[in-house]
Amino acid sequence: MKYFVLIPDGMADRPVAELGNKTPMEAAKKPNMDALCRRSLCGTVLNVPAGMVPESDTANLAILSYNPKVYSKGRSPLEAMSMGLDMAEDDTAIRCNIVTVSEDGGAYEDQIMIDHSADEITTEEADVLVGALNEQLANEMRHLYTGVSYRHCLLWKNASQTYPFMRPHDIIGKRIGDYLPKADNGGAEFLEFQKKGYEILKNHPVNLTRKEKGLRPANSPWLWSPGAKPALPCFKEKWGVDGAIISAVDLIKGIGKCAGMKVVDVEGATGNCHTNYAGKAAAAVKCFEDGDKFVYVHVEAPDECGHRGEIENKVYSVEKIDELILGPVYGYLKNSGEDFRILVLPDHPTPLEIRTHSSEYVPFFMYDSTKEQTGPDTYTEESARACSTVIDDGSTLLDMMIGHEES
Repeated sequence: MKYFVLIPDGMADRPVAELGNKTPMEAAKKPNMDALCRRSLCGTVLNVPAGMVPESDTANLAILSYNPKVYSKGRSPLEAMSMGLDMAEDDTAIRCNIVTVSEDGGAYEDQIMIDHSADEITTEEADVLVGALNEQLANEMRHLYTGVSYRHCLLWKNASQTYPFMRPHDIIGKRIGDYLPKADNGGAEFLEFQKKGYEILKNHPVNLTRKEKGLRPANSPWLWSPGAKPALPCFKEKWGVDGAIISAVDLIKGIGKCAGMKVVDVEGATGNCHTNYAGKAAAAVKCFEDGDKFVYVHVEAPDECGHRGEIENKVYSVEKIDELILGPVYGYLKNSGEDFRILVLPDHPTPLEIRTHSSEYVPFFMYDSTKEQTGPDTYTEESARACSTVIDDGSTLLDMMIGHEES
């Protein structure tokens, strides 16, 4: 038996006026998802336990059968693992976005959060800015490491692993002073880091050039999601199958590495709607051909479009995932001569109207080549809600998909 899991990150949404009050899933042409859904078990699942922040680390840990209440230590340590950083026991990993805030004069606190991704700055540009921050702010206690695009990792010895930072994508258009680390609750050093970082970056040559090109400057570091060194049980020992993860996102790669899974890099995989969809499908097929029985493909594009409020691009990303990933991989599996199961679901919703993650149940379907079932005509949020299958704990999905038949 082969197992294929496809995660269009943040795909689930709410009705959008500009789409005729349809969701992006309803508006998208996705013949492969719809055709498989009609022959599958379909329903809704909650991947983020009640009371937990609806982040991708929490949700993807759950889908991969790791109870977030037990194993979630924050996203940054997982990203650090993916980046190959050797975390010491006294290290705290902290995600450091390089964001765009307004430059309206006055105090740093009075600036407005414009863009959590600085127009998806290139990694090459970001690396220069990270170097500038390290030159003036790194010391024996802390160092910033370049990740991908706007996503970077700060290792800070003996720093709080639970400090309640604000996620930058949650405060687009808002005055940042209301959400900065506070000196009176242990955040003084974090606040100082961000304020000094703003002064370093706002007139940096990289940002002056970006402004000349009409691009948003990456003019402030923004800290969030701290955590300690992670540890996960080995996926193969747990499920009896070799597993592989394909993603452009360090967070998802980090989960794979911590679980002892094969982590596959795909050239041109960007994390936005212009990612290499076909390359991810080819990589998935190659993993199956190489003997991996379980392949997990994560696509960040719908989530990033949700954060950026890009309606048409979110629809486009769903269509490309269907056409260039699900279609080819299903075609391969159908002709492989072996039974297979396919699970498709977003990890969490990223509604365009709020431009951040939400905690609702998400639609899923699970196709089994050995016993086709009767599902709804189309794969949408509403059609899944109309089904009788409701799973309250996403960490049980693989029990349904794999069980222990391979052990």
